[in-house]
Amino acid sequence: MNYNFDEIVDRSQNYAAKFEEAELHYGTNQVIPLWIADMDFRTAPCIVDAIKERADQGIFGYTWRTPRYFEAVAAWQDRRNGWRPDVERMAFAPGVVPSMRMILTMFTKPRDKIIIQQPVYHPFADVIQNTGREMVVSPLKRDEDGYYTMDLEDFEAKIKDVKFFILCNPHNPVGRAWTREELEAVGNICVRHGVEIISDEIHSDLMLDGHKHTCMASVSPEIAAITTTCIAPSKTFNLAGLQSSSVVFNTVERKDAYVAELKRMDIARNNCFSLVATMAAYEHGEEWLEELKVYLGDNMRFINDFCKERIPELKPNRPEATYLNWIDARGLGMDDEALQRFCVEKAGVAFGKGTDFGFGGSGFLRLNAACPRATIEKALTQMEKAIRTR
Repeated sequence: MNYNFDEIVDRSQNYAAKFEEAELHYGTNQVIPLWIADMDFRTAPCIVDAIKERADQGIFGYTWRTPRYFEAVAAWQDRRNGWRPDVERMAFAPGVVPSMRMILTMFTKPRDKIIIQQPVYHPFADVIQNTGREMVVSPLKRDEDGYYTMDLEDFEAKIKDVKFFILCNPHNPVGRAWTREELEAVGNICVRHGVEIISDEIHSDLMLDGHKHTCMASVSPEIAAITTTCIAPSKTFNLAGLQSSSVVFNTVERKDAYVAELKRMDIARNNCFSLVATMAAYEHGEEWLEELKVYLGDNMRFINDFCKERIPELKPNRPEATYLNWIDARGLGMDDEALQRFCVEKAGVAFGKGTDFGFGGSGFLRLNAACPRATIEKALTQMEKAIRTR
């Protein structure tokens, strides 16, 4: 490999939320932080070089967004996923979640119904509830092997009077890379019932073990006509702190209205570093990403093998995408409060809390595997010791 993902990077002076904010969520920061979804790897050197070159200019004034920015995003999607978004319908966003909130605020009314599939990334529920919309939940189905599918019968039964469906594609936390057939099926239900789709595709570059990403807007013209897509380099290249993402709207009119609202709030510009970092990532970051995906896939296999051999009470899934492992911890026989207390106080590990992800999350833990394998081994070894001595 050309890149060293085994390197332990000291983040003590990094103001890293996963370390500094652990005390807010877990009562201590003396834990191995595997909870929040960012990486402990250095990002691609091409991105670091671009930021250094920009910093060396020594002027950090208002930044103009060159057309090259959205062209880089579109070319990346075309090259990687076979979908060429129209740059005339693309807009900047400081993040995927803020853009979702704006879309719901602008294009729905209070008490309108929004459907999601839980367990799912918890800000989906937050943006619905915080904007005064009504949340409708269609739970995913899980088989005895831990494999998740959409419950299309339940979804269609609950979609009456719904305005938007927020899709997680690929899925956080269960790691499904939805197939074209699955997306077509759920998308056609939305078409039939006049429901628009927000497709969160922030993890779409992190496909594991040969799985392929299908953009919801690429499935059919009818589905594209009702789909707004949210994408970003933040998970792919560990750039969340630069706050840059893109929204591809289904119409130019929607895009123009959204951009006008950004301007009214005076948040329509990139910062100077997110601009060059995004272009460097999408224009030069593929080699780094391909090596990262190999390492992540090996991390997932390590987690599964370790638990099977040494902690059979924990049953990790086999994610098809993302760097997140969804672990069934119900074999420990604890309620959710006791489970979290045990992980933090006895094992010294902070996992994502399954209950945060809504219906179907009870008894589960989410492990962020985007870290050196030695960190994962240490965390699982501490879990093993705590379980054997409880």
